[in-house]
Amino acid sequence: MNTPLVILAQSVTLTVIVIIILLLAAAFTGFLSAWYYQKFFYTPIIKKLEEEKEQLNRKIEELKNEIIGLKDKISGLEKAIAEKEKEIQELKNQLNR
Repeated sequence: MNTPLVILAQSVTLTVIVIIILLLAAAFTGFLSAWYYQKFFYTPIIKKLEEEKEQLNRKIEELKNEIIGLKDKISGLEKAIAEKEKEIQELKNQLNR
């Protein structure tokens, strides 16, 4: 009577080991398939976004340079306005004399 119990116990242990091995194999297969999917699907998208980012950074630099140029132009025009206002005051003073 003890023999069937030993055989039953061995078969349950073996079955548990086989199930654990199969679960690990399934997990490994799932991990690899997800990694390949991510690699082939998302890599082109990431590269495209990085290129767009570089283009936008270049455009930002161009706009910053344009802003600097416009600020210089504004300061030059402000100086010209100040000079013209001085000339106007001088002409008014000459008329009042």
